Formats: sequence, C-alpha cells, structure tokens
Amino acid sequence: MAAASFDNMDGKIWMDGEFRDWTDANVHVLTHAIHYASSVFEGQRAYCGKIFKLEEHTDRLFHSAELLGMTVPWTKAQINDACNELLEINKLTDAYCRPVIWRGSEMMGVSAQANTIHAAVAVWEWPSYFSPEARLKGLRLEISKWRRPAPDTIPTQAKAAGLYMICTLSKHAAEANGFDDALMYDYRGLVAEATGANIFFVKGGELFTPTPDCFLDGITRRTVIDLAHKRGLKVTERAIMPEEMEQFEQAFLTGTAAEVSPLSQIGPYNFEVGGITKSLMLDYDALVRGES
Repeated sequence: MAAASFDNMDGKIWMDGEFRDWTDANVHVLTHAIHYASSVFEGQRAYCGKIFKLEEHTDRLFHSAELLGMTVPWTKAQINDACNELLEINKLTDAYCRPVIWRGSEMMGVSAQANTIHAAVAVWEWPSYFSPEARLKGLRLEISKWRRPAPDTIPTQAKAAGLYMICTLSKHAAEANGFDDALMYDYRGLVAEATGANIFFVKGGELFTPTPDCFLDGITRRTVIDLAHKRGLKVTERAIMPEEMEQFEQAFLTGTAAEVSPLSQIGPYNFEVGGITKSLMLDYDALVRGES
C-alpha cells in the first residue's frame, strides 16, 4: 500500500496568518517560487512537545529571506507561535516542522519586485531521516559528482530551495547505487557536506569539520561542537582535503533531520562507529529531550 502523499494528509497548516485544512493549503501553478526558486525554508524538530532551538531556526529563516531580497510580512514571534500552535492543533509531540517563505504570482519572469511574500508552516510526524538500523551500523556515502557552489555565485548562507537541486540529484544517484547518501565536495574540491547534513571526522581523540564558508553552518553542527567542548574534546574547523579521509578513524553527520548519524563508509574510505561518535549521539539525544 503506497504511503500518503504530503498534499493529502489530515490536520491543519498555518498559511498567511490563518490555519487552513491541510488539503486547502495550496499555491497557484504560476507562483514565482515554482519557476524561479524564490523560496526559503527551515527544518526543525519537536521532541516531547517542544521544538528544539526554535528561535535560532526562525532567525535563520528570516536571514535567508533577507539574502533573497524578500521582506517578510510576519514577525518572528508570529512564525514561532504558529509552529507551537500547530503542534497542539495537530496533536503532535515528536514531529518535524517546516516553515517556508516564498514569492507569489503577480509577476511571471525573472523580475519579481511586485510579487507578494507568503509564508506557511506545516508539522508532521517524522521519526527518523535514516533508518535506525542504518544509523547503528553506520551510513554509507557515495561521493557526488556535483559540488557545492562558490559563495560569489549564489547566496550559499541562505537555506534556499534552489540550493537543494544538486542535493536531490546527488542523493538519488547515491541511493540508486545502494548508498544511504552522498558526500559533496565544494567548488575547490575540498570536503564540504552531505546532501542535507554537515560532516565531522575523528582522529586521535580530536574532531575535525570543514569550515562552512560555502555551505550552511548548521544549527545542529554548532550544537554538537558545544557538546564536544563540554566533553573536553578539541574541535578543529579547517579545510579538509579528500585524501585526508583515509587517515580519519570515525565520521558522522549532523543535522536537524539526521541528528547525529555515524558513518561507516565514504566512497573508498571506511570508518568505525567508535566511542566518541556514540557518546555525542547520546549527548545530543539527551539534550533535545531535555534530559541533560
């Protein structure tokens, strides 16, 4: 039996200031966002009825909109309230929350100065981005042929829809070849990130992670760096060459959806699901559930 489509679910969605039935939260086919990627969004998770770092996510949402030249006609408080109210209305405690902002359909062309700015928030039950079995034994990543773009070609610090096209292509190719996800290099050929998560490596009790100068400095990424520091672990942010992966002992992904997910393979390189990775997984799980 096929899974329900995301446009045909029960519940309410907040859209432009009002709560609508899920199936009535629609946009026109000539909406600018569909044709020209005039859209920014966030992904956040609720644990035990509380959205983790909601304010930080909303701050980034508004910053992304600003980078795309969109003035949001709603306040951050209104977006936060909508996120929290939807959890109650839809009777969800452990859920994924997706706020999105986009340009409407008044102008159809590259220019869109007169287009209205719209906003919506949806929440739904989503237990895990990767299967629990895959996470426990370590995810396997293929190395993508697509690269993260240079910061002078596109606003790389925006969580914008257009930036994810090459992520979809990379993940589709990886899954077709039996992998869980793909690692992407940046425009210089340096290790960057996975298709929807940041990456860390472990060597000799120290953590290494790429400098986020052309991709998002994830909120989960920063959280895990703080957790590592609390454990007395040294974290080094620097450029990482692909051939260095042969020397690393452990590797893991971080992201709102991925949480902390160990890796067992990236292309020809293999890693153990070691103690540091497991400890940070447990620390993160305890933090988001208010147990630490």
